[in-house]
Amino acid sequence: MSEAARWVLDALSSATWTDALDVALLALVIYSVLVVMQGTRALQSLLGLVLVGLLYVVAWGTGLTTVHWVLDNLFVYVVIAILILFQEDIRRALARAGGTFVARGGRSGGPSEAAVMEEVIKACFALAHRKIGALIVIERSGSLEGYVEGGHVLDAAVSTELLQSLFHPSSPLHDGAVVIGEGRVIAAGVFLPISLSKQLSRSLGTRHRAAVGISEETDGLCLVVSEERGTVALVSRGEITPVADTNDLRAQLVERLGESEPDAEPAEATGGAAAS
Repeated sequence: MSEAARWVLDALSSATWTDALDVALLALVIYSVLVVMQGTRALQSLLGLVLVGLLYVVAWGTGLTTVHWVLDNLFVYVVIAILILFQEDIRRALARAGGTFVARGGRSGGPSEAAVMEEVIKACFALAHRKIGALIVIERSGSLEGYVEGGHVLDAAVSTELLQSLFHPSSPLHDGAVVIGEGRVIAAGVFLPISLSKQLSRSLGTRHRAAVGISEETDGLCLVVSEERGTVALVSRGEITPVADTNDLRAQLVERLGESEPDAEPAEATGGAAAS
């Protein structure tokens, strides 16, 4: 029996109820950290750090002296590097964790997700019918607070009329994206990171590349209205999915957002589904 296995057996045999409580609280803290960091780049680094930690334990238990020595000397520096590189993501995650309790006691009696979804669907196809470009980002578990900071904060109710007016060519905010979260229009005129992926078609415009860019960095759900073709596309996890009509978009939103399907409305003609 290895030294590590013997140590584990000795620890289990002498464990008390306070040790069990200690482990349970630690597990709760780890779970909470993973929840608030979900959808951020910091989560990927955290998972990588966990893998390094597991390798460290394996090296210690199996007697891999060289690997254990290297990891033992580099581990602290790796943690510091991650804290420096992803300080903004960590700050947003902590702010989101603290804001969760405030949000629970905040707005109430607002429109349901289904009602908000319908307003967004109507706006997208109304804009597509008039060939007015638009980019709407729906916040999910990952916070978009850091990307909203450069836009114009609105905190307004979601409505078809508001979204159409924001993207109208005469609006000073029509070039940026609209961010929706918790059933509200958080901000407009938001400029998002452009994807540098070489796999994207050269025919894609700035809106599509921005939608892919934000969906690569967060779990946000993007809706893009093509100004050239008058079509609607859904972008998630870096993938662009053309949408045929309102029923198609409604079904895809229900699938991705997990909301019970609202009352369907007759499909509208969109003149094609290819994203441009």
